[in-house]
Amino acid sequence: MSDYLFMLESHLDAQQSRAVTAMQRIATEAGMNVWLTGGAMRDMLRGAPIRDLDFTVERDALKTGKALAHALGGAVIAEDPFKRGVELEFPGKATASVWNARSEKHSKPGGKPQLAPAAIHEDLSRRDFTINAIALSLNRGSRGLLIDPTNGQADLANRELRTTNSYSFFDDPARIFRLIRFRHALGFELAARTQSQLENALLEKYQDAASPTALAREIRAAWAEPNAVAMLEAFDSNGLLRLLSPALTGAKLNTHGLARLEKALHGVLPAGTKAGGLAFLTVLTEKLSTTEGAAVLRAFELSREESAAMKKLDAQAKKLESALKSSRIHRPSDVWGVLRQADADEVLMTLYLSNVRLVHDRIKAYYEKYMPQSQEITEEQVIAAGAKPGTPKFEKTMRAMIVARLNARPRKVVVEPEPSPVAAASAGGRGRK
Repeated sequence: MSDYLFMLESHLDAQQSRAVTAMQRIATEAGMNVWLTGGAMRDMLRGAPIRDLDFTVERDALKTGKALAHALGGAVIAEDPFKRGVELEFPGKATASVWNARSEKHSKPGGKPQLAPAAIHEDLSRRDFTINAIALSLNRGSRGLLIDPTNGQADLANRELRTTNSYSFFDDPARIFRLIRFRHALGFELAARTQSQLENALLEKYQDAASPTALAREIRAAWAEPNAVAMLEAFDSNGLLRLLSPALTGAKLNTHGLARLEKALHGVLPAGTKAGGLAFLTVLTEKLSTTEGAAVLRAFELSREESAAMKKLDAQAKKLESALKSSRIHRPSDVWGVLRQADADEVLMTLYLSNVRLVHDRIKAYYEKYMPQSQEITEEQVIAAGAKPGTPKFEKTMRAMIVARLNARPRKVVVEPEPSPVAAASAGGRGRK
């Protein structure tokens, strides 16, 4: 096994590992080459968790992606017939994409490109930044071979962002937004040439050829990352937020509120929490009029379920606050009972809206102590207690065991006092007689 394959396997969770194995099998049976590319390689090489899998294949990515979804019981959540690619989601919320290796030629900024099949090296060289232009072969005979035509590994080591070519922003102006997001999320510096390219692209107003949806997509992708508020301020200072709404600038950009929310996300909720986007959008649009806020939210293309949940969020947060400050709560299990069904958006909005110290303390205690303790009760322990999985008794028994675990008083640790030097010397002397 190559070092890169070992590195990959150590970064994949169980569902991602199954997806890689299934993709290798599907490609082999079809006599087709496949590579793992893009963000998965960037995150693996910098030692970060892999959030989604980006597969590049030689032929018919649409058919291949649908076969992968079928093999793992997943679903196609987006499809691009023109560029021939699909976005997939698997049970457990793991995500992946499958795209054809291709070249692209653009006649104007953000224009519809002319596509042609391409070798993997050419496909990588037309991508946005060098750190995203790395591939790992999953093919028999070259499995584990790393392909890095633009030297992205060096830029990862130097913590630099560099475009793959001089036409990067011309070809896809949305890369302007992505560059700013990566700069703040990763904490990387811009290479001098890339800084000049960015300034020229802004002067030429390439950003006007990008859709507001593209900007919203980058903002939404960055919310759970550190420095999301600093990223928004950079968008504002470069005049980019006007693409969402002319009103979303200056004083109406609620940076103070968003900073409070960001602090709660990274300071209270467990690391890696993915939710919270609806709380973020609620605070982002808090200072806007109803009409202005609706214009911003349209760009985020919320689903019907998300829109309905967002409308109820304030009321749910106030209800959660009321439950947490109730005089009926006395024991750790009471706090656990209130918070165990609350999602991250509700918790974040409660932290944002509430000025009650007790509410904040109980939420913090839940995530730091009560939730980890509740997870110590395993299904095996419940089965050993005589409950059968999938039955009401199983759930009732598990809950009772968790409650008992949370409310158990910690045992006092008795520390034996060390003997004084005089007593020790006396005891030693008696022993020598």
